[in-house]
Amino acid sequence: MPQQSPLDVPEGDPFGPHNLPYGVFSTAAEARRRIGVRIGGYVLDAGAAAAALGSPYAGLLGQTSLNPLLAAGRTAWHDVRRALTAWVTDPGHRPAVEPHLLPLEQARLHLPYEVADYVDFYASEHHATNVGRIFRPDGDALTPNWKHLPIGYHGRSGTIVVSGTDVVRPSGQRKAPSDPAPVFGPSIKLDIEAEVGFVVGTPSELGSPVALGEFEDHVFGLFLLNDWSARDIQAWEYVPLGPFLGKSFATSVSAWVTPLEALDAARVTPPTRDFPLLPYLDDSAADRPGGFDLRITVSINGQEVARPPFASMYWTAAQQLAHMTVNGASLRTGDVYGSGTVSGPETGQRGSLLELTWNGRDAIELADGKRTFLEDGDTVTLTAWAPGADGARVGLGEVTGRIVGTR
Repeated sequence: MPQQSPLDVPEGDPFGPHNLPYGVFSTAAEARRRIGVRIGGYVLDAGAAAAALGSPYAGLLGQTSLNPLLAAGRTAWHDVRRALTAWVTDPGHRPAVEPHLLPLEQARLHLPYEVADYVDFYASEHHATNVGRIFRPDGDALTPNWKHLPIGYHGRSGTIVVSGTDVVRPSGQRKAPSDPAPVFGPSIKLDIEAEVGFVVGTPSELGSPVALGEFEDHVFGLFLLNDWSARDIQAWEYVPLGPFLGKSFATSVSAWVTPLEALDAARVTPPTRDFPLLPYLDDSAADRPGGFDLRITVSINGQEVARPPFASMYWTAAQQLAHMTVNGASLRTGDVYGSGTVSGPETGQRGSLLELTWNGRDAIELADGKRTFLEDGDTVTLTAWAPGADGARVGLGEVTGRIVGTR
């Protein structure tokens, strides 16, 4: 009986040829970073395979980061993906491709792109409403601007780290309402935010806004993102300007970037908007829906605590990009922007401990004890999948991080 090829991916595998996410890896034997494409439980050295096949894309795929491929633009993204699909599905290519596959556990995964700028949004109505009810119980849950524009802030790109990187508990100023003065020390309300991130490929010129319909010309793909948050530091510092040190110590992202093309079947119509939108945000006449049906799972120490549904996000990634650039701000290859915390209408769909515990009022039960916020040694993992064509699932990998010590 012939030996099964690693390219014979079992039916139903979420990392089959319909997916093919990109990453960057090295090995114990070779420290040089290389672009990899995930297929089943293996990583394909894309540059080596391209060279072996005499592909014209060997230059793009033979790099040490995804940035040159990102910058190559939408036509190149499509053509490279079509070539990769042929390499892993056409039996005639197997002799050239199979020597460049290695088991996933033998690959060391790295941050797959060089981050330029980082913006984080606040696009879930359910999350924003919960936060408003927690901190403004006697006022309106949503601020007056919330349903007229995607609210966001600029983060710190230098603290974006790849999945698996330990997160050191940050220290900073804290002041409870009853305290006479602020104190300095480790955060005691360390939290997560389950999000989806988007990475920009094609840049734009300063002074030239990017229209809604140009989203797919500029955004290469998406990935899972955990925006770690020190709620006590944030609560003291964020009035009147917004998040700063409470957010900037670490943001974990998945090692795999799923190209937008792999998610065509996961497109969904966003929630009904309650107010007419200004023309630059009005997507009512868009060619296809701007939302994505992504099913996220949040686990702490291996125990599931929430399933936030990305399909419920009020603002779409295309609207966020349009708003981010409407003032003429330019895009750069490697720009990352986060969706904001993903939360649904049900208690078990909340994407942060702030909401799950109602700011520490209600503990959640874990096998190793109760939690309101994260303790040292806790590991948080986000996983997700999206519906694909013909009932297939598109895996989005995972993003994980463990809390260690104090900065």
